[in-house]
Amino acid sequence: MVEAVPERAELKYELCGVLDAEAPPDALLASNTSSISITEIAARTSRPDRVIGMHFMNPVPVMQLVEVVRGLGTSDETTAATTGIVRRLGKTPVEVNDFPGFVANRVLMPMINEAAFALMDGVAEVEAIDTVMKLGMNHPMGPLELADLIGLDTCLNILEVLHRELGDDRHRPCPLLRKFVAAGWLGRKSGRGFHQYPSTKDRRTQ
Repeated sequence: MVEAVPERAELKYELCGVLDAEAPPDALLASNTSSISITEIAARTSRPDRVIGMHFMNPVPVMQLVEVVRGLGTSDETTAATTGIVRRLGKTPVEVNDFPGFVANRVLMPMINEAAFALMDGVAEVEAIDTVMKLGMNHPMGPLELADLIGLDTCLNILEVLHRELGDDRHRPCPLLRKFVAAGWLGRKSGRGFHQYPSTKDRRTQ
């Protein structure tokens, strides 16, 4: 069973407790969390050896990578079974240890956060920041465009986990990111984030 509810720890703890009670004893419980501790999720269940992270990259139909995250008590058998499932889905599993942000978001989120600070500080406009990273660093998407795709609320939640768990101010969420989330500017899913997106109605008329 794979849960993919929003990136809020208490919500995931509660859901995984319910799944643990309802699922057959031999079922594996996987979380699509992008930053929350698998060990802490597993501690809310009666089967910590059968709890694992399956962090699918976004957008899931396109991206090949799945971070397979081992909690402190995750068994070798659970890890092997999960990597096998990922391969059968046609994706590439990469095993990582349980640490805030794992690998993908520990590296990615500081970049997105720094891009938001650069915008807030007036270093450059949105399009310029994204273009520098696409053409200068050969990234397929700029960091602000990618943040909009992920969801600014999700980015903020991940940064808060990194800041709290690692205790390093380099992960302090940019105030502009907080302001956008407070305004409901969450990216593509709300029609506005760092970029603006046409509404469904607008797209139908184009």
